[in-house]
Amino acid sequence: MKNRIFFSFIVFSFLFAVVISKAFYIQVVNKAKLLAYAKSQFIREVKEYPNRGNIFDRNGNPLAINVHVYNLFTIPKNKNAEFYRQLKALSTIVPELPYQKLRDLVQKRNRYTWLARKITLNEEQLKKIKKLEGIFFESHSQRVYPNRELLAQTIGYVGIDNTGLAGLENSLNTQLKGKPQVVKYIRDAKGRPIKYETKAYEVASPDVHLSIDKDIQGALESYLKEAVITHKAFRGGAGVMDAETGEILAIANYPTFDPNRASSFPQEYRKLPFVTDPFEPGSIFKILPVASALENKIATPETKFFCEYGKIKIQNHWVSEAESHEKFEWLSVSDILKFSSNVGTTKIAFSLKYPKFKETLDKFQIAHKTGIEIKGESKGILGHKAKDKVRPLTLSNISFGQGVATTAIQMLRSYAAIANGGYLVKPTLIKSDVSQITPENRIITEKTSHDVTKMLVQAVEGGTGTIAKIPHYEIAGKTGTAQRVSPTGGYSGYIASFVGFPVNVNRKFVVLAYVDHPTEKGYYGGVVAGPIFKKVTQYILYKKKDFAQFAKYDEKSNTKNLDEVTTQQAQQTRYFAPGYMPDFTGLDKASAMQLAEERNISLQFNGFGVVTKQSVVPGTVVVGNSSIRLQFEAPTYAD
Repeated sequence: MKNRIFFSFIVFSFLFAVVISKAFYIQVVNKAKLLAYAKSQFIREVKEYPNRGNIFDRNGNPLAINVHVYNLFTIPKNKNAEFYRQLKALSTIVPELPYQKLRDLVQKRNRYTWLARKITLNEEQLKKIKKLEGIFFESHSQRVYPNRELLAQTIGYVGIDNTGLAGLENSLNTQLKGKPQVVKYIRDAKGRPIKYETKAYEVASPDVHLSIDKDIQGALESYLKEAVITHKAFRGGAGVMDAETGEILAIANYPTFDPNRASSFPQEYRKLPFVTDPFEPGSIFKILPVASALENKIATPETKFFCEYGKIKIQNHWVSEAESHEKFEWLSVSDILKFSSNVGTTKIAFSLKYPKFKETLDKFQIAHKTGIEIKGESKGILGHKAKDKVRPLTLSNISFGQGVATTAIQMLRSYAAIANGGYLVKPTLIKSDVSQITPENRIITEKTSHDVTKMLVQAVEGGTGTIAKIPHYEIAGKTGTAQRVSPTGGYSGYIASFVGFPVNVNRKFVVLAYVDHPTEKGYYGGVVAGPIFKKVTQYILYKKKDFAQFAKYDEKSNTKNLDEVTTQQAQQTRYFAPGYMPDFTGLDKASAMQLAEERNISLQFNGFGVVTKQSVVPGTVVVGNSSIRLQFEAPTYAD
């Protein structure tokens, strides 16, 4: 009896398992068939971002907005006479879609086919199209740039799917694109297309307010274009930066493009070389060795260097002034910057030596990206580390901006640090109005920034930058005329530049302009780029009240401060007052002999190169005729 029960249980279990397995199999098969059927009925899926955030300038002027456009498509499964009548009706409703063009589009197609993409339709047209059998439309959001070329390289553009492809549209794409809407098309039981869509998100993506001032941007682009065309140049660039907040008020290159039809322009016009392309800066770089010498107390603005009558031989190469007629003898540091002496800047760098100079370059973050919100930013090219043994000729070249490559945005930021009292601020294209003048951002002393500013003012008042004078304003500025690296190697042509800032204003801003490869009507920085700087700066000062305010001026207190600064400089001067032993360190033989002759000091020489040691301590009182022994060594510029 027990065996029968057990046997029955086994048989029952087996049969139950068979039934369950069969049911599971049927379920799997049915599910697979259902999926296959659903797949066969699926036509297409569209994911779009209809609520992309808008882009405005700092004052709320629109720079990038959205408008509604429509895609038209059909599914030409049965191309019978009725189908073609529908196409004819569509061409009547939308005249820009001729019937023959529509017929050609669907002639060899059996699946869904685009009839038109991103076209504008009015309400009346939409009502009529809805009544057409087999013709469908989709509503899309299209990006529009109402100002066309204005700020185009910075804003960038979007692709056909409304995804950012360049500029801020690309770098801020995640923030701007918002939430997607999914639209699916499937067939019903009778094979007719049915549209299914998720609910569109009604909350648009957050808008972006840029630091850009549309009015300043327009003026800058106009003056830049004028200069590039006048001088028949390869291209040019210009930028304006708030020296305290780091906000970019205007930035552009020319030639440029219209982002509404970006594909119609060369790729070269669609990028922002002001940020992405490094170049040899030339003489606008000279503030850096000067600032470094002041910071390291190697020199003061009054310290004089013998400038070799405009020509100096370094490692079998001659370094000369930009103009062969310039036969400078003794120039102070202020005059070296004022007259842009290459030989004088070389002498400053030789006294400074490379490791200390490199420390200053690192503080200014030369050869580092600034972090501005544009993809593709270049960090520039320096190529020499602090412990490198830099050759004298290399150090000489770097000191006046050759053999080193920076971006325009890096130089704009460097001059902002001079204008704002010694603070390195981060450039930004996003409106902030927040000062970056904080202790952790200080890179040079206030005194150094004051001294360099004063030198730059002298360069405009009576030096190479006189073209930049603006009535009622004190302008600090520097010209640059750098040899241009040729794409095929060597040098070919020049890059003319000018950078500076008004001093006696409450709101500090810096303007930089450059023209790449001018071929007509001059090539010097003052002649070619100086007028761009002057026109842009004048526009800001005369048209923008928040920038035009003069800084508070207390003549009595300023005179006192100036006297104190002069006294400090006299105390710290490298050569000391007459009657005291000067500091010969870093001078070459000719410079040392001329200084000794002026002070009635006899010299004894040992070695060659520049002075590394002297037998009498600088500052010692000199009584009557004195004699001093100088040790000369070849400079290595290493730690």
